[in-house]
Amino acid sequence: MPMRLKDKIAIVTGGGTGIGEAICHKFAHEGAKLFIAGLPGDPVEDVAAAIVGHGGSAVSYLGDLSGTDEAAACVALAVETYGRLDILINNAGVFIANAETDAYRIEDFDRTYKNNIRTAFLMTKFALPHLQKTRGNIVFTGSEAGFNGSPNFTPYGGSKGFLHAFAKGVALEQAAYGVRANCVCPGAIDTAWTRGADSPIPLTAQEGIGMGIPLGRRGTPEEMANIFAFLVSEEASYVTGALWLADGGVTPAKGLTNVPPSLREAPVGTLDLHHSHDGLRGKFVFRAPSTPKG
Repeated sequence: MPMRLKDKIAIVTGGGTGIGEAICHKFAHEGAKLFIAGLPGDPVEDVAAAIVGHGGSAVSYLGDLSGTDEAAACVALAVETYGRLDILINNAGVFIANAETDAYRIEDFDRTYKNNIRTAFLMTKFALPHLQKTRGNIVFTGSEAGFNGSPNFTPYGGSKGFLHAFAKGVALEQAAYGVRANCVCPGAIDTAWTRGADSPIPLTAQEGIGMGIPLGRRGTPEEMANIFAFLVSEEASYVTGALWLADGGVTPAKGLTNVPPSLREAPVGTLDLHHSHDGLRGKFVFRAPSTPKG
């Protein structure tokens, strides 16, 4: 089978863990050359080393890409290293859930804005002049929360909603240059920090995460990486401005009256998790739906 991304140059932000790591390995398998970015302390160097160890090409970059100078330097170094840029994957972001909006910590809102919105904007801004030369691709990591809202972590859902609209706007704006932009919108994904004894989520609660999903399970990072690889390949050459929903049927099931009992009776999950480039901290608890205030 021919490699769909042979010799394509790709920047992947948040490439050290979870979906980002899976994207890097998938792209390398498809022949791409990777420039893997993450925050200081992220295992992006390990991911790059693993790819090189299997005969691929990968370079790691550590920096806070929400900073203007860092984002510009990241793109410039990628182009200096490989000579051009074909693909930008805006995957970096944080997930912080701790309270209803009136009690949500302002510093957590600021961190969400900085990592989820500002980073994606800056990387897109600095990458576009290079992508216009190669008629390249941008793919953002959105979320089903951007469609459905996110109680107890409203800034997260709001930030993903921004990315959904931003991706569509960039797609329309850049179509004249041959640049495509799309957004993958995952639901609950099974990663190392949501399963197993080392997860901050109690073992008794881990299986419950998938109980309200029509397909009956969480997705995998590899399934998400397959979508990213398709969208940046020539197989998707007529796809731009798309919000590619991959949530196991959660969003289509919203508002249905004939939902199976197993889904109707699924407990409500309240997340208190800090999911960033360097992992996830916090706890997962089940609770009954809250009684309306007032």
